Amino acid sequence: MTHLKPLASGIALATTALFATAAHADDQTLDFGVPAWPGITVKTAIAEQLLNPLGYETSTQEIGLQVIYQGIESGDIDAFLGAWLPAQREMFNPRKESGVLIDVANNVDGAQMTLAVPEYLYESGIQSFADLDENREQFEGEIYGFGAGSAASEILHNAIDNDTWGLGDWQVVDTSEVGMLSAARDAISREEPIVWVGWTPHWMNLELPMRYLEDPEDLFGENNGESDVLTLLRSDYAEANPNVVTFFEQFTFSAEEQSWMIQAFGQEEQDLADVAEQWINDHPERIEAMLADVTTTDGDPAWPVIEAQLNN
Repeated sequence: MTHLKPLASGIALATTALFATAAHADDQTLDFGVPAWPGITVKTAIAEQLLNPLGYETSTQEIGLQVIYQGIESGDIDAFLGAWLPAQREMFNPRKESGVLIDVANNVDGAQMTLAVPEYLYESGIQSFADLDENREQFEGEIYGFGAGSAASEILHNAIDNDTWGLGDWQVVDTSEVGMLSAARDAISREEPIVWVGWTPHWMNLELPMRYLEDPEDLFGENNGESDVLTLLRSDYAEANPNVVTFFEQFTFSAEEQSWMIQAFGQEEQDLADVAEQWINDHPERIEAMLADVTTTDGDPAWPVIEAQLNN
């Protein structure tokens, strides 16, 4: 298993560094693009720990989201396990329509992104986007986001520009994910009002007493921000490796399971390989299902190979 060092954070520099290696890339290696998101990082590690014993060489490149999509288009990235839709549709749709990538499966059941409030506010009657503006003074007209330029930030700024739900005189406090959740945790510790962009899977759902607001306008997508987290494969790689396609069609998790991964690796800072190995060892029946009709590169059934390694 090969892990490449993170590339430069600037998109232009990262793109140059990534694409400069194209001439040296091994077409037989399954190259994962991995943004610095704990859940995607752990899922990718699980995939590697299952595919490596089957004879597949893998590599991971920790790069930005736009660079991942560009890498799929250029042929430098073969797989990405974190295509969150509809939030990433502007990057996803053109490449899907051009045929450079295929979406193999929704790998998270129950994903959602929308606005969240502490449970005590929800129980007090603030249960919908429609309840926000009439309680503007409590919130000081502020909604906490996790970064300017994020899909969530753009959605909220559009809502403010259009005065949707009376939010025209509100503002988005665009901080980092850490800053946003620190503000939420601090407000909750004092039982003060706060509204922020929440999503699942994420550790916040395990550690914070929180509820999601209802939004009949579907600002964050249909069914109150219901989302898919798609597994993407570069089309040429998928065509050449139907066995890997079969594996990824069955490589799925619940939102609660990925929230645990995010908590264990991202929050508790457990070792990445250990978190992936623990999930595999704790879910043999799920692993067997993921490997149904999958073979090694030599054509042997995959499950007996992995079963022999469990808890060893």
